[in-house]
Amino acid sequence: MTAPIGPLIIFDDDSHMYVLKDQAFAEAWWEMPDECIHGFDALARPLRMTGEPHKVRIELTGEEPGEQELRRLVATHYRRHLRGQVPPPATALSDFVAALPSEGP
Repeated sequence: MTAPIGPLIIFDDDSHMYVLKDQAFAEAWWEMPDECIHGFDALARPLRMTGEPHKVRIELTGEEPGEQELRRLVATHYRRHLRGQVPPPATALSDFVAALPSEGP
């Protein structure tokens, strides 16, 4: 299976969304693997996080995109945590992902 393509979009157990520039940055930034509930790469392919605290590993769990699930989770994040703001209106997946607010440099 191929490596995830950044940015990676990760959701925690409280529906917070984190957009991390690439796999290496995400693995260094994320501390607890069990806090990742859902994750996707830039192509909306599903991710999983494994490992132990401060030593996480991110990998694809499949090649089939989950674009509708990604968009649903982004909408949930905005509704719960960014009240008054709306998710990016882009229809193309690449434009949608590029418009998401990202963490880090």
